[in-house]
Amino acid sequence: MQIATLSAAYPDHWRRACALRALTLDAVAAAGSGHVGLPLGMADVMTVLADKHLKFDAAHPGWPDRDRLVLSAGHGAMLLYAMLHLTGSPDMTLDQIKAFRQLGALTAGHPEHGLAQGIEATTGPLGQGLATAVGMAMAEEMLRARFGKRLVDHRTWVIAGDGCLMEGISHEAIALAGRQRLSRLVVLWDHNAITIDGAVDLADRTDQLARFAAAGWAVYDCDGHDPEDIDRVLGTARDAHMPTLIACRTHIGLGTAVQDTARAHGALTDPKMIAEAKAAYGWSHAPFDIPAPIRADWAAIGARAVPDRQAWEARLAALSAPRQREFARVMAGEPPQKLGPRISALKRQLGDEAPDMATRTASERVLEVVNPIMPETIGGSADLTASTHTRTGDLGDFTPDSRTGRHVHYGIREHAMAAAMNGMALHGGIRPYGGTFLAFADYARPAIRLASMMGLPVSFVLTHDSIGLGQDGPTHQPIEQLAGLRAQPNLNVFRPADTVETAEVWDLALRATATPSVLALSRQDLPTLRRTHRSANLSARGAYILAEAEGKRQAILLATGSEVAIAMAARDILHADGIGTRVVSMPCWELFEDQDDAYRRRILPAGPVRVAVEAAIRFGWDRWLYGERGRREKAGFVGMHGFGASAPAADLYDHFAITPRATAEKVHSLLRGKS
Repeated sequence: MQIATLSAAYPDHWRRACALRALTLDAVAAAGSGHVGLPLGMADVMTVLADKHLKFDAAHPGWPDRDRLVLSAGHGAMLLYAMLHLTGSPDMTLDQIKAFRQLGALTAGHPEHGLAQGIEATTGPLGQGLATAVGMAMAEEMLRARFGKRLVDHRTWVIAGDGCLMEGISHEAIALAGRQRLSRLVVLWDHNAITIDGAVDLADRTDQLARFAAAGWAVYDCDGHDPEDIDRVLGTARDAHMPTLIACRTHIGLGTAVQDTARAHGALTDPKMIAEAKAAYGWSHAPFDIPAPIRADWAAIGARAVPDRQAWEARLAALSAPRQREFARVMAGEPPQKLGPRISALKRQLGDEAPDMATRTASERVLEVVNPIMPETIGGSADLTASTHTRTGDLGDFTPDSRTGRHVHYGIREHAMAAAMNGMALHGGIRPYGGTFLAFADYARPAIRLASMMGLPVSFVLTHDSIGLGQDGPTHQPIEQLAGLRAQPNLNVFRPADTVETAEVWDLALRATATPSVLALSRQDLPTLRRTHRSANLSARGAYILAEAEGKRQAILLATGSEVAIAMAARDILHADGIGTRVVSMPCWELFEDQDDAYRRRILPAGPVRVAVEAAIRFGWDRWLYGERGRREKAGFVGMHGFGASAPAADLYDHFAITPRATAEKVHSLLRGKS
């Protein structure tokens, strides 16, 4: 539909949509950078969506039963910011719009969850928002099954671009959504056939409608500038019994001199071109000036669902007090009071039993205690359930026919699994965890990174954490993954040494409020080292003295995970040689780094030689070896210096000299003054 026809046929709609366009042009011009193409092209879709279909109360953006709106094509951030501002979202003031992309503003270059209410997810890496929204839609299904439709009854809407659909994660995500028949998930595809390099067909000829249909989606298209056609198809999507893709045929950079070209994707800052675009819209107002009647229209849109919210609050208030408290608890992400005592009892039991047990199996033992008292936990794996031990017997499978199931078969889709778990955590009411092999964490890293950026308490269960997995060989043996994950800000990387530490780190992960957790767990059996019960969570400080030196302290051995047992055996050898040796278990570097200097000094005093033992690369260990009052000439490392090999685990540890004897010899060489 041409601009002249559109503005004449639907003048009220046109003015509201052009308010979004004008704010976009003004904000991008003021910033000197940004992306105008998508906001100008999708303004009509956003206007109809907000006006007639999106259930939200702008003045109460945290209302639990609101619809979720995810801008997967995050470069079009001004479309979301302008809508939030005009509808009256409390954080999104005009000053924030004017400060677009400036230091300290809530209006970052791509939407960032936590900066402003109404931003449901951090997006920008294309496809992530789409996959995250799949998790939100799954969370809605899970919570509706638990609490009922009177409390949980909303939809998840996604605005995605061609780039979102090209990224590989989209294939994983749409297949998962189709299999789960997530009928309350609607993707609005900005189908403008343009990418940064030029026409889409330079690089892609995929029939997206056929692709989505093959994955089990309902598919429709519409004129993305005709409000009646948009309204028609959005209404149709609401009645679908499967997830829905709507191809919104739009003109990128509508009304500008660069419409329908790659130039329209980015910043449009030329004053003449901006003036011409506004003239084409019939918009004669000063920059950032929205006439009062148009503001009133948008304010009414923002308040349209006030009666829905008030009715929901009345239904919540009518519930029994225990039911209200439980809903409030899970939505706030608070663990149940029973968690601490149950974990403590399990620690005592494991210490008494002292089993030789893989920490992946110990993890399952913990989950067997946790899952019955935390109905908000949702487990799953990337087709590795029997290997990662993420499914306890009480969970049941989450399927289209059983929404009360709490174990998700994600399929061989690490990337979508991690992003979907982010979506569940963002939605609220769910405490997700999911498993794969540590080596395959690389498939999930973009989503793990966003979990850290958003501060989401997601637990990534990453098993087969070293050469100890054995004969699957170097493709499956993680060497550099621990270092890479530890390099990421706001991520707790736990590598427990035995059954007791595994219980402790799970306790920490389940109590986290704004930090995701990695649990790196062994395939091979490990001895229980902590046999004397301590009610305190020793792992909570990141590192602690597992065994003190006998006699004069000459050496400190630092280790994580499966290599703590090696350090303990090396200590025995060194004590037999008359060398007093302390063993420090370091299940979480990040938590140890957070401790005050006095505690770190007590654990790592100056003087003794230090040797770190870990079946991974050395990268990062020097912080603890010759930082923290250590000395380079008195520090050594026993671990990996390249990729692994295919052989039984015991043979590999001998081959790579990660043994008690090699550790003891490293201490001797340092004491002799040889590194």
